[in-house]
Amino acid sequence: MIPLLLALFALLFSIQSSFAQPDSLWSRSYGGYGFDFCNSVQQTTDGGYVLAGASSSFGAGSQDFWLVKTDADGESLWTRTFGGSDSDVCHSVQQTSDGGYILAGDSYTFGNGLADVWLVKTGANGDSLWSRTFGGGNVDVCHSVQQTTDSGYVLAGHSLSFGNGSWDFWLAKTNVNGDSLWTRTFGGDLDDVGRSAVEATDDGYVIVGRRESSGSGLPDFWLVKTDANGDSLWSRTFGGSDWDECYCVLQTANGGYVLAGVTKSFGVGEEDFWLLKTNANGDSLWSHTYGGLGSEHCYSVQQTTDGGFVLAGATNSFGVGDYDLWLVRTDSNGDSLWSRTFGQRSLDNCMSVKLLTDGGYILAGYTDNGAPDFDFWLVKTGLDPTIDIDEHFDPQPSTYSLSAFPNPFNSELTLNVSGFTGKVHISLFDLLGREVTAIHDGLLTSDQLHYTAPASLASGIYFVQANNTANSLSTKIIYLK
Repeated sequence: MIPLLLALFALLFSIQSSFAQPDSLWSRSYGGYGFDFCNSVQQTTDGGYVLAGASSSFGAGSQDFWLVKTDADGESLWTRTFGGSDSDVCHSVQQTSDGGYILAGDSYTFGNGLADVWLVKTGANGDSLWSRTFGGGNVDVCHSVQQTTDSGYVLAGHSLSFGNGSWDFWLAKTNVNGDSLWTRTFGGDLDDVGRSAVEATDDGYVIVGRRESSGSGLPDFWLVKTDANGDSLWSRTFGGSDWDECYCVLQTANGGYVLAGVTKSFGVGEEDFWLLKTNANGDSLWSHTYGGLGSEHCYSVQQTTDGGFVLAGATNSFGVGDYDLWLVRTDSNGDSLWSRTFGQRSLDNCMSVKLLTDGGYILAGYTDNGAPDFDFWLVKTGLDPTIDIDEHFDPQPSTYSLSAFPNPFNSELTLNVSGFTGKVHISLFDLLGREVTAIHDGLLTSDQLHYTAPASLASGIYFVQANNTANSLSTKIIYLK
């Protein structure tokens, strides 16, 4: 009986998948009986890959940091968990100059406040060398870590403990041992949420995210440039009359910056990928949107060797599932060259894309494979395909629509509802079909609603249902504390 159980566990832990996509060389999923969400991937110096995110299948608490190391074919070599009795979620991983790894995220187990930024350093075999927490008496979240040229680290996220408003951008610099050198906050009296930061060629830093403190109260892309000490030199906002949120930034070869994220102000659908290019002073040079009639959410961007860009995230306009991984390739001016979807008839999402030494791409995120749980998902593609995007996708309009992002979410959820007339009732239900709470009841004055999870809501799968006298729609959401 024991050998049979071990064999079943091994099969569950590392499932090799092969989806019918023309440009996928292989894909792998990794996970257990719970929820396992991959947020970050990097190719390692040995040609393999390192993935990091959160796992409720393994570890000590409700969720733990989960680090997975694979060989060049995506076969698991080892895994490590880090965490305590509560929820600990890793958002970013990078291989460090000594061959080890640096992981960053937020911890509800360790630190001083409700949640603190948590930085974990490992050796080459994934064993913990040290960890550090940063934060105050409230919630402090880290979404990005990068090793800097002095071998220290720069961290970016947002804070409720410090700053001027509800959420403020939070930027921190440490030495090679993870000891804090300085921290800075940027923001106004509303929510300003930091998503990503990189070191600039002048030894300063850029941090991006969404800014609600810009006057209209609706989120815009926000780009803040600092000097080497983290003091602000200038900032720029970009956006329209609706919700726009930047998730990633990189400095381009010509010294400017490219920002990528989600726009509801521009494009053709509910939300679209939005790519924006600036000069070295942060002045906009051009921007492009990519998407169909549904929702597209971009979480990652990289510059290609020819000066173009590759963007990755999720789409429900194209593909075969609720959401599919979506990879978009552009030229140096942001004009689309091609795109590809990867997924099954389930919910699949890409959180990170990287260029590979062989000219292909590695995409990492999560898939539910039609099951009630989620697994890490790693997709390897070959070289740039040459088939035009228009030959692949024929989006079909829908009279009624209901979507939610980000999904999974850990505090704030945005619901996009369109096509409903008259009195509309929107509620949150658990897996047993019990109504947890009513979100809206009455006429819709906007096609976008915002829901903030109460502290009492448990992590897990829920359904949002919208209905009027003529129609009813529901969508599955994942809540992670």
